[in-house]
Amino acid sequence: MNAHLMARRAYAQSNSSTRTHRAIEYDLIARVTHRIKSAAEAGPRHYPALVAALHDNRKLWTALAVDVADHGNKLPQELRAQIFYLSEFVQFHTAKVLSRRAKLSPLIEVNSAILAGLNPRPPASSAAKTPDGQAACDAATITAHPSLAPLR
Repeated sequence: MNAHLMARRAYAQSNSSTRTHRAIEYDLIARVTHRIKSAAEAGPRHYPALVAALHDNRKLWTALAVDVADHGNKLPQELRAQIFYLSEFVQFHTAKVLSRRAKLSPLIEVNSAILAGLNPRPPASSAAKTPDGQAACDAATITAHPSLAPLR
């Protein structure tokens, strides 16, 4: 292993331990939203990538629902209820999208609205990006999130 790679890994580990839950949530939602958009724009040949992105989005929203259902969650009760409702909507609407009975855009709009709430600064572009400018996401990133441990 070269010195550059070792340094990059060390700083990545240090950086991840100082990130807030809000930043982690933003990062995960932005990445999965980008994957959904990219797969949808790539056309029918990339349908398996869209299915995988939608599956990861469902897992993410399930984790959010579990988090807000916890009595120890510090968010206001009304906000917790709204997030839980959105999770239910995402689950239901995703099933309709996968059976080709609904459009994808409401799922992207929900995620984008949550991103705007987590990061109220206006975006530099229309594409969902993480605070560090990344846009790609893989299933390992989402499934590695601690709140998704029960889903593994």
